[in-house]
Amino acid sequence: MKIESRTNLIFSFEKMALRDAVKALAGARAFANGLYEFLHGAGAMEKKFARWCEVVGGLPRRQTRVLTWPTVTVFGFIAQPDIHMFLKPTVTRIAAREYGFDFQYSSRPAWPTYASLLEFARVVRCDLADLRPRDMIDIQSFIWVQGSDEYAE
Repeated sequence: MKIESRTNLIFSFEKMALRDAVKALAGARAFANGLYEFLHGAGAMEKKFARWCEVVGGLPRRQTRVLTWPTVTVFGFIAQPDIHMFLKPTVTRIAAREYGFDFQYSSRPAWPTYASLLEFARVVRCDLADLRPRDMIDIQSFIWVQGSDEYAE
């Protein structure tokens, strides 16, 4: 949590919801064990991701939901950027459309959307091979520039 708090990857309301969810020992334990299994557990990525979504979705909540795409993808992205991708839904959907990629998006975090995100990242990485992207951080940066209204055409 401390590492993520130093980033601007997730919105403040998501940070607060997550902080509230892990305040109690049971929430902190579920979060830590679930994240460990997601990152280091045995088995197929699909199963590990589905279980991670269940864990995050089951965390205690006060006002705002904890189960959002940024929340479920930020920790894998930070810990293992060679494997995991971060999903900001609006920017990524715009970038995929502009790129001509058929991104299979669903607002509820689940494997089919994450698998589609990883495929989008793979396609972008292949297309940018001459620029030698190091990891998903470089790919995410490219997607951000493509989809964000911060960068005019």
